[in-house]
Amino acid sequence: MALLLMSSRFPMGVAIMYRLLASGCVLILLIFIIYSCTPRIIANEDIFTKEQKKDDIKNVIQKKVNTKQDQKEESNSEISLYLDENNDVNIISEIEVILPSEQNIEITQNFINSLELSIYNKNIKNLSFNINTYSDKQHLHDIIDAKIQAGKIFVGPLTSDDTENINKYCSYGVIFFSFASKRQLGSDCIYLINFFAEDDLRTLFNHFDSSARVALLYPENDYGYYINKIIDEISVNSKAILVNKSSYNEDLSDAREAIKELGQYELRRQELERQKKILLQSNSEFSKKALKKIEKFETIGALDFTHVIIADYNIRLLEIAPLLPFYDIDPNKIQFVGTGVWDDEAFFDEPSLQRAIFPGVSREKRQNFEKEYINKYNSKPLRISTIMYDLVGLLAYIVNNQHTVESTFTLLNNQQLSFEGLDGKFSFENNLIKRDLDILKIKNKQALLLK
Repeated sequence: MALLLMSSRFPMGVAIMYRLLASGCVLILLIFIIYSCTPRIIANEDIFTKEQKKDDIKNVIQKKVNTKQDQKEESNSEISLYLDENNDVNIISEIEVILPSEQNIEITQNFINSLELSIYNKNIKNLSFNINTYSDKQHLHDIIDAKIQAGKIFVGPLTSDDTENINKYCSYGVIFFSFASKRQLGSDCIYLINFFAEDDLRTLFNHFDSSARVALLYPENDYGYYINKIIDEISVNSKAILVNKSSYNEDLSDAREAIKELGQYELRRQELERQKKILLQSNSEFSKKALKKIEKFETIGALDFTHVIIADYNIRLLEIAPLLPFYDIDPNKIQFVGTGVWDDEAFFDEPSLQRAIFPGVSREKRQNFEKEYINKYNSKPLRISTIMYDLVGLLAYIVNNQHTVESTFTLLNNQQLSFEGLDGKFSFENNLIKRDLDILKIKNKQALLLK
């Protein structure tokens, strides 16, 4: 058979192959016979098989868990290594500015003008700025995706809504200086640079002495609610005492009632009427003189506070402030107090705000900036324009000193180190800018530094 089936090309191969096949058949037949004759205990074997399967399943599951854990640890190790490598990169001198192109366009233009003026005045030559404007959130992220690179600094976004989820880019070894006002967004590689109410209240309560009894009057909006939220904790660490609070609708519809409540107007008016009745019942000359004197009053009795913080601004402040003396909260007896949002010349003409105080920095520090801005751009800068002006100086310092991403984090988180700007000295605490402010007093239609 082998000779008949031999290949002409491989004369030995077929013969050898067929011999192996024949031997294999004989071997299989012998195994079948031996296996058939061997005694078997079916039940015990089935139990063993089930238990073995359970053990096998457990082993497989444990192996998978261990594998996943190893993969997770390996992944975390890779991420950590990735972050370490990116944070060791030097800060790039090419800065990306990202601001909105449609909403808040006036702020965008003011920031760009302020940026340009800062570069010129400080003779900055080691930095370059790319101006990027975005129309919506998706457009913003498209810009970041296109520009992202280890060591890159982004100036922006502008709002809290736009800054949401920006921290997902932190693993790339970048830094954001956002103008958002939502404090919770300041973390990881995101630093918030804005005007914050915490600085205002800290400055005020450090200024108040132990005789100060403070009341708070605030609007029912985001700003007012936030002031109300943080004032208790700040006042606790002060010599002064917070004694009363009152709020009013943002549309001022119940402002009069809120002021009456704050100054206990009805109670004090009733007390006045009671005093009048007592004096009327007496026929003495002293009683007649006293009655004649108190008839000029709307109320009688001392207020339970010496200072009232009016946490409001814009046109509402100009409407709410005159109502206080109308309901016998006299600015000549009660110190009217504002926050940093009062730093606007529009409020300095209001008669009821003369002698009022608020936290800020002397206008002299930014007078030259304002003059140059008006001269160059034919318009008055928004009050917040100085934020960008000061930020440019900080960025120049970082790049000049050849900081890496990691050493920049260290620099910014060093609360012993502060930077000088148009808005005073500033540093960072928990990724939020922290300013050292003075107390200003409104007098003769000006805000003067209180000595």
